[in-house]
Amino acid sequence: MKAGLVGAPVAPAEAYDLALVDLDGVAYRGHEPIAHAADGLTGARDRGMRLVFVTNNASREPESVADQLTGLGIPTTAAEVMTAAQAAAQLLRTRLERGARVLVVGGAGLRTAVRQAGFTVVDSADDEPEAVAQGFAPEVGWAQLAEAAYAIERGAWHVASNLDLSLPTARGFAPGNGSLVGAVRAATGVTPDSAGKPSPAMYRMAVERAGAREALVVGDRLDTDLAGARSGGFVGLHVLTGVSSARDDVLAHPGERPHLIGADLRALHEPHPEPVPAADGWWTCREASARVVGGALELGRGGDDSTASQLDVVRAACAAAWAAVDAGETLDEATVPELATDLA
Repeated sequence: MKAGLVGAPVAPAEAYDLALVDLDGVAYRGHEPIAHAADGLTGARDRGMRLVFVTNNASREPESVADQLTGLGIPTTAAEVMTAAQAAAQLLRTRLERGARVLVVGGAGLRTAVRQAGFTVVDSADDEPEAVAQGFAPEVGWAQLAEAAYAIERGAWHVASNLDLSLPTARGFAPGNGSLVGAVRAATGVTPDSAGKPSPAMYRMAVERAGAREALVVGDRLDTDLAGARSGGFVGLHVLTGVSSARDDVLAHPGERPHLIGADLRALHEPHPEPVPAADGWWTCREASARVVGGALELGRGGDDSTASQLDVVRAACAAAWAAVDAGETLDEATVPELATDLA
């Protein structure tokens, strides 16, 4: 699949039969709804697109996630939710026999997933677990992290549900599972295996479960959602309602670049123009244009101040910056402004 942005002349909700949708920062923010999320997703269903919500949050059970989405106007069943806890349990099954003892550091979602996978859940390193499964939960503290460290020092296999350093909440960004995993890793010197994004394992599990023909990944984080799309060979749509910004898109490493960019989930219902090269090093996207000269990003703004026009500026800037970097040029990050800051 091409390294740059791709065109979508028809709405993605019509071009793809399944959307793999992230939760925090995409469908909601903490316990608060995100504008246009409910209409965007229910409208996509009306156009024939199926949805599976794929989340790195391992603290909650699928039923709880489904209930929250339904309460926000996005009717959802537990079967339409794929969590990192479920993916971690599947990863454990690749090396452990059924009945093996697993020390679970995390919430109800991870404990249930590990138990349903056929393992015996324990809470102490003194129970001689064969593995430690670690996922985020607000109640995780020093005592649980210490038990994990003791077990890993004694040879237990360390499996993390995900490595997200931060977690979006209604009040801002809080430490995520990756930060807590980092404490255990610092104490033990052992790097864990991870089942969550950016590994594409959850995406592949969800596609297999749904029997989909062609899936679209929808996320707000380049380092997890979009990196997982790239590594798994899926088209990734970045919506600007969460962690990563439009400026982050322009500066993205090849393995984290989105294929499509939208302000919010209305992007499922809109065509996405593809930037094209023009004279004098310019890249154009409808009326917008951008180029890199001497390492500096130049923008030739065109059109109006509408959301569509601002997104076209972002797309042109991505095309110009990515082409320059891929050709071996150095891009001066100081010349890349904050882009489309008022869209989300």
